[in-house]
Amino acid sequence: MRQILLICIVFCTQTLHAQIKDVHAYNGNKLYAKGQYKEAGAEYQAALQAKKNHETQYNLGNALYQQKNYEEANKHYESVARNTKEKSLQSISNHNIGNSYLEQKKWDEAIQYYKQSLKENPSSKDTKYNLAYAQAMKKNQDQKDNKKDQKDKDKKEDDQKDKKDQDKKDQDKKDPNNKEGDDKDKQDPQNKEEQKPQPQPSKLTKQQADQILNALNQEEKKLKEKKEKGKGQPVRLEKDW
Repeated sequence: MRQILLICIVFCTQTLHAQIKDVHAYNGNKLYAKGQYKEAGAEYQAALQAKKNHETQYNLGNALYQQKNYEEANKHYESVARNTKEKSLQSISNHNIGNSYLEQKKWDEAIQYYKQSLKENPSSKDTKYNLAYAQAMKKNQDQKDNKKDQKDKDKKEDDQKDKKDQDKKDQDKKDPNNKEGDDKDKQDPQNKEEQKPQPQPSKLTKQQADQILNALNQEEKKLKEKKEKGKGQPVRLEKDW
Protein backbone atom coordinates (compact mmCIF):
# COMPACT_ATOMS: atom_id res chain seq x y z
CA MET A 1 0.00 0.00 0.00
CA ARG A 2 2.83 2.37 0.79
CA GLN A 3 4.39 1.72 -2.59
CA ILE A 4 1.07 2.36 -4.40
CA LEU A 5 0.49 5.54 -2.41
CA LEU A 6 4.00 6.81 -3.21
CA ILE A 7 3.48 6.20 -6.86
CA CYS A 8 0.21 8.06 -6.77
CA ILE A 9 1.79 11.01 -5.04
CA VAL A 10 4.60 11.18 -7.62
CA PHE A 11 2.11 10.93 -10.43
CA CYS A 12 -0.01 13.67 -8.97
CA THR A 13 3.03 15.86 -8.50
CA GLN A 14 4.13 15.31 -12.10
CA THR A 15 0.62 16.07 -13.31
CA LEU A 16 0.55 19.27 -11.27
CA HIS A 17 3.93 20.37 -12.67
CA ALA A 18 2.71 19.62 -16.18
CA GLN A 19 -0.39 21.69 -15.58
CA ILE A 20 1.66 24.57 -14.19
CA LYS A 21 3.99 24.35 -17.19
CA ASP A 22 1.08 24.30 -19.59
CA VAL A 23 -0.56 27.30 -17.93
CA HIS A 24 2.63 29.40 -18.13
CA ALA A 25 3.29 28.29 -21.70
CA TYR A 26 -0.31 29.08 -22.63
CA ASN A 27 -0.11 32.51 -20.99
CA GLY A 28 3.20 33.12 -22.68
CA ASN A 29 1.69 32.39 -26.10
CA LYS A 30 -1.23 34.76 -25.45
CA LEU A 31 1.11 37.58 -24.35
CA TYR A 32 3.43 36.96 -27.30
CA ALA A 33 0.49 37.28 -29.72
CA LYS A 34 -0.33 40.66 -28.16
CA GLY A 35 3.27 41.87 -28.67
CA GLN A 36 3.99 41.82 -24.92
CA TYR A 37 7.32 40.06 -25.41
CA LYS A 38 8.89 40.81 -22.05
CA GLU A 39 5.86 39.43 -20.15
CA ALA A 40 5.70 36.46 -22.52
CA GLY A 41 9.36 35.70 -21.83
CA ALA A 42 8.70 35.67 -18.10
CA GLU A 43 5.89 33.15 -18.57
CA TYR A 44 8.10 30.93 -20.74
CA GLN A 45 10.81 31.06 -18.07
CA ALA A 46 8.31 29.95 -15.45
CA ALA A 47 7.18 27.13 -17.71
CA LEU A 48 10.77 25.96 -18.18
CA GLN A 49 11.37 25.98 -14.45
CA ALA A 50 8.41 23.63 -14.07
CA LYS A 51 9.69 21.36 -16.84
CA LYS A 52 12.32 21.56 -19.55
CA ASN A 53 10.74 21.59 -22.97
CA HIS A 54 12.31 22.28 -26.37
CA GLU A 55 9.25 24.03 -27.79
CA THR A 56 8.97 26.33 -24.77
CA GLN A 57 12.68 27.11 -24.90
CA TYR A 58 12.36 27.93 -28.59
CA ASN A 59 9.45 30.27 -27.77
CA LEU A 60 11.55 31.95 -25.08
CA GLY A 61 14.23 32.51 -27.73
CA ASN A 62 11.60 34.18 -29.91
CA ALA A 63 10.47 36.46 -27.07
CA LEU A 64 14.09 37.53 -26.45
CA TYR A 65 14.65 37.98 -30.18
CA GLN A 66 11.68 40.35 -30.39
CA GLN A 67 13.28 42.40 -27.59
CA LYS A 68 16.49 42.56 -29.73
CA ASN A 69 18.34 40.60 -27.08
CA TYR A 70 20.00 38.52 -29.78
CA GLU A 71 22.80 37.10 -27.66
CA GLU A 72 20.46 35.53 -25.10
CA ALA A 73 18.01 34.46 -27.80
CA ASN A 74 20.75 32.60 -29.66
CA LYS A 75 21.73 30.70 -26.52
CA HIS A 76 18.25 29.20 -26.36
CA TYR A 77 18.06 28.57 -30.13
CA GLU A 78 21.42 26.80 -30.07
CA SER A 79 20.42 24.68 -27.09
CA VAL A 80 17.24 23.58 -28.91
CA ALA A 81 19.09 22.85 -32.19
CA ARG A 82 21.72 20.86 -30.32
CA ASN A 83 19.42 18.82 -28.07
CA THR A 84 16.23 18.20 -30.03
CA LYS A 85 15.92 15.31 -32.46
CA GLU A 86 13.22 17.00 -34.49
CA LYS A 87 14.65 18.26 -37.78
CA SER A 88 11.98 20.90 -38.18
CA LEU A 89 12.80 22.41 -34.78
CA GLN A 90 16.52 22.27 -35.54
CA SER A 91 15.91 24.01 -38.86
CA ILE A 92 13.81 26.90 -37.55
CA SER A 93 16.20 27.41 -34.61
CA ASN A 94 19.18 27.78 -36.94
CA HIS A 95 17.08 29.92 -39.28
CA ASN A 96 16.33 32.33 -36.42
CA ILE A 97 19.98 32.42 -35.38
CA GLY A 98 20.70 33.44 -38.96
CA ASN A 99 18.04 36.14 -38.66
CA SER A 100 19.61 37.51 -35.48
CA TYR A 101 22.98 37.89 -37.24
CA LEU A 102 21.23 39.39 -40.25
CA GLU A 103 19.76 42.08 -37.98
CA GLN A 104 23.28 42.83 -36.73
CA LYS A 105 24.68 42.93 -40.29
CA LYS A 106 27.01 40.04 -39.51
CA TRP A 107 26.73 38.54 -42.97
CA ASP A 108 29.22 35.69 -42.62
CA GLU A 109 27.56 34.31 -39.49
CA ALA A 110 24.09 34.70 -40.99
CA ILE A 111 25.15 32.79 -44.12
CA GLN A 112 26.63 30.01 -41.99
CA TYR A 113 23.42 29.40 -40.02
CA TYR A 114 21.12 29.68 -43.04
CA LYS A 115 23.17 26.98 -44.76
CA GLN A 116 22.91 24.80 -41.66
CA SER A 117 19.16 25.35 -41.58
CA LEU A 118 18.86 24.28 -45.21
CA LYS A 119 20.73 21.06 -44.47
CA GLU A 120 17.94 20.21 -42.04
CA ASN A 121 15.13 21.52 -44.25
CA PRO A 122 16.27 21.95 -47.88
CA SER A 123 12.80 22.96 -49.08
CA SER A 124 12.46 26.12 -46.93
CA LYS A 125 11.82 29.04 -49.30
CA ASP A 126 12.20 31.60 -46.50
CA THR A 127 15.65 30.31 -45.59
CA LYS A 128 16.74 30.22 -49.24
CA TYR A 129 15.57 33.82 -49.71
CA ASN A 130 17.33 35.02 -46.55
CA LEU A 131 20.50 33.19 -47.54
CA ALA A 132 20.51 34.87 -50.96
CA TYR A 133 19.90 38.24 -49.34
CA ALA A 134 22.75 37.76 -46.84
CA GLN A 135 25.13 36.70 -49.65
CA ALA A 136 24.20 39.76 -51.73
CA MET A 137 24.74 42.07 -48.77
CA LYS A 138 28.10 40.46 -48.04
CA LYS A 139 29.19 40.95 -51.66
CA ASN A 140 28.13 44.58 -51.55
CA GLN A 141 29.97 45.12 -48.27
CA ASP A 142 33.11 43.45 -49.63
CA GLN A 143 33.09 45.77 -52.65
CA LYS A 144 32.76 48.82 -50.39
CA ASP A 145 35.57 47.56 -48.17
CA ASN A 146 37.81 46.96 -51.18
CA LYS A 147 37.15 50.48 -52.49
CA LYS A 148 37.87 51.94 -49.07
CA ASP A 149 41.06 49.89 -48.75
CA GLN A 150 42.21 51.03 -52.21
CA LYS A 151 41.39 54.64 -51.37
CA ASP A 152 43.30 54.41 -48.11
CA LYS A 153 46.23 52.79 -49.94
CA ASP A 154 46.30 55.53 -52.60
CA LYS A 155 46.14 58.23 -49.94
CA LYS A 156 48.98 56.61 -48.02
CA GLU A 157 51.13 56.44 -51.17
CA ASP A 158 50.36 60.10 -51.98
CA ASP A 159 51.25 61.14 -48.44
CA GLN A 160 54.52 59.21 -48.63
CA LYS A 161 55.38 60.82 -51.98
CA ASP A 162 54.58 64.31 -50.66
CA LYS A 163 56.72 63.66 -47.59
CA LYS A 164 59.58 62.39 -49.74
CA ASP A 165 59.41 65.48 -51.97
CA GLN A 166 59.30 67.78 -48.95
CA ASP A 167 62.26 65.99 -47.35
CA LYS A 168 64.25 66.44 -50.57
CA LYS A 169 63.45 70.17 -50.65
CA ASP A 170 64.47 70.54 -47.02
CA GLN A 171 67.72 68.65 -47.69
CA ASP A 172 68.51 70.81 -50.72
CA LYS A 173 68.10 73.93 -48.63
CA LYS A 174 70.53 72.61 -46.02
CA ASP A 175 73.16 71.47 -48.60
CA PRO A 176 75.86 74.20 -49.05
CA ASN A 177 76.98 72.63 -52.32
CA ASN A 178 73.56 72.98 -53.86
CA LYS A 179 73.91 74.98 -57.10
CA GLU A 180 70.29 74.99 -57.99
CA GLY A 181 70.07 78.73 -57.43
CA ASP A 182 73.17 79.37 -59.62
CA ASP A 183 71.75 77.22 -62.39
CA LYS A 184 68.54 79.19 -62.27
CA ASP A 185 70.49 82.43 -62.62
CA LYS A 186 72.38 81.06 -65.62
CA GLN A 187 69.17 80.10 -67.29
CA ASP A 188 67.48 83.41 -66.57
CA PRO A 189 68.92 86.33 -68.63
CA GLN A 190 67.05 88.81 -66.48
CA ASN A 191 69.09 87.65 -63.50
CA LYS A 192 72.29 88.33 -65.48
CA GLU A 193 71.24 91.87 -66.28
CA GLU A 194 70.45 92.47 -62.68
CA GLN A 195 73.92 91.28 -61.68
CA LYS A 196 75.83 93.64 -64.11
CA PRO A 197 77.44 96.69 -62.40
CA GLN A 198 75.27 99.69 -63.00
CA PRO A 199 76.77 103.18 -63.88
CA GLN A 200 77.09 105.39 -60.85
CA PRO A 201 76.06 109.06 -61.00
CA SER A 202 79.00 111.56 -61.31
CA LYS A 203 80.11 113.29 -58.10
CA LEU A 204 82.01 116.17 -59.96
CA THR A 205 80.67 119.69 -60.07
CA LYS A 206 80.16 121.43 -63.39
CA GLN A 207 83.22 123.69 -62.78
CA GLN A 208 85.46 120.70 -62.06
CA ALA A 209 84.24 118.95 -65.18
CA ASP A 210 84.97 122.02 -67.33
CA GLN A 211 88.50 122.27 -65.92
CA ILE A 212 89.24 118.64 -66.73
CA LEU A 213 87.79 119.04 -70.22
CA ASN A 214 89.97 122.16 -70.89
CA ALA A 215 93.06 120.33 -69.68
CA LEU A 216 92.30 117.42 -72.03
CA ASN A 217 91.83 119.86 -74.92
CA GLN A 218 95.24 121.52 -74.21
CA GLU A 219 96.97 118.16 -74.14
CA GLU A 220 95.31 117.16 -77.37
CA LYS A 221 96.39 120.46 -79.00
CA LYS A 222 100.05 119.99 -77.97
CA LEU A 223 100.07 116.44 -79.29
CA LYS A 224 98.64 117.63 -82.61
CA GLU A 225 101.37 120.33 -82.99
CA LYS A 226 104.11 117.80 -82.42
CA LYS A 227 102.71 115.58 -85.11
CA GLU A 228 102.56 118.55 -87.60
CA LYS A 229 106.25 119.44 -87.03
CA GLY A 230 107.41 115.93 -87.76
CA LYS A 231 105.74 115.69 -91.16
CA GLY A 232 108.01 115.80 -94.32
CA GLN A 233 111.38 115.75 -92.47
CA PRO A 234 114.02 113.27 -93.78
CA VAL A 235 115.52 110.65 -91.58
CA ARG A 236 118.96 111.75 -90.32
CA LEU A 237 121.75 109.17 -90.80
CA GLU A 238 124.94 108.91 -88.79
CA LYS A 239 127.18 108.71 -91.90
CA ASP A 240 126.95 110.03 -95.41
CA TRP A 241 127.97 107.22 -97.79
